[in-house]
Amino acid sequence: MATNENLPPNVIKQLAKELKNLDESPPEGIKVGVNDDDFSIIYADIEGPAGTPYENGVFRMKLLLSRDFPHSPPKGYFLTKIFHPNIATNGEICVNTLKKDWNPSLGLRHILIVVRCLLIEPFPESALNEQAGKMLLENYEEYAKHARLYTGIHAKSKPKFKTGAISESTTALNVDQTNSSALNADQKITAPGAAMPVISASPSPLAPITVTRGNGQDQPAVVAPVETGVSGCAASAAATTTTLRKEGGLAKAQADKKKIDARKKSLKRL
Repeated sequence: MATNENLPPNVIKQLAKELKNLDESPPEGIKVGVNDDDFSIIYADIEGPAGTPYENGVFRMKLLLSRDFPHSPPKGYFLTKIFHPNIATNGEICVNTLKKDWNPSLGLRHILIVVRCLLIEPFPESALNEQAGKMLLENYEEYAKHARLYTGIHAKSKPKFKTGAISESTTALNVDQTNSSALNADQKITAPGAAMPVISASPSPLAPITVTRGNGQDQPAVVAPVETGVSGCAASAAATTTTLRKEGGLAKAQADKKKIDARKKSLKRL
């Protein structure tokens, strides 16, 4: 599950929304993935545009978001080796959108589209790869030959990102934040040092229940026995029968006593 300790909560919320949108409605030729451990690292697979030396290639890249994003631009890197004037040999991407033309209102979608457009129209005047920039200006065919060679060797199809992975990650993140909020609320409601009563689970119907109080002492709780099922009904019937028998015997004894008293009165009269 994503920890996202490198980004503030408001940025995480915005990123989650953007990533879900990119997953459900991806730009042409671009598929986005996330690092489940850190949303500040965004991955993307970019398909080489048709009609370019990068056609039929799949290039994996990443965006690194700093803690003050979006006030400062992310850094972009190609993880797949590529022969391109504006991409250094270490993969660093040089494009004005990620430098002087950066605007905090620009979203991830815009950045990724600009990077893919860079494969269609390179800018050799601001080359990070001087060899590629010079070759593009002086001999395009030689440049295209080198670019196609790199594409064929390094930019083979990558394992695709799992469909719905971003939605799952953002949902898990939201659930995790909700659980954390609920836990904090419970901690505020519960007074410091006060222990909640603990009742043993599934008590026996006839066994006394022990309640643990805040002072750590165990005290028995008075609970009436619970009668369940056929056994409970039989016990209830037996008790009723016994009670009726006792009541019948008492009535008979009272009747006999009355008879004896009447006889005594008759004898006194004689």
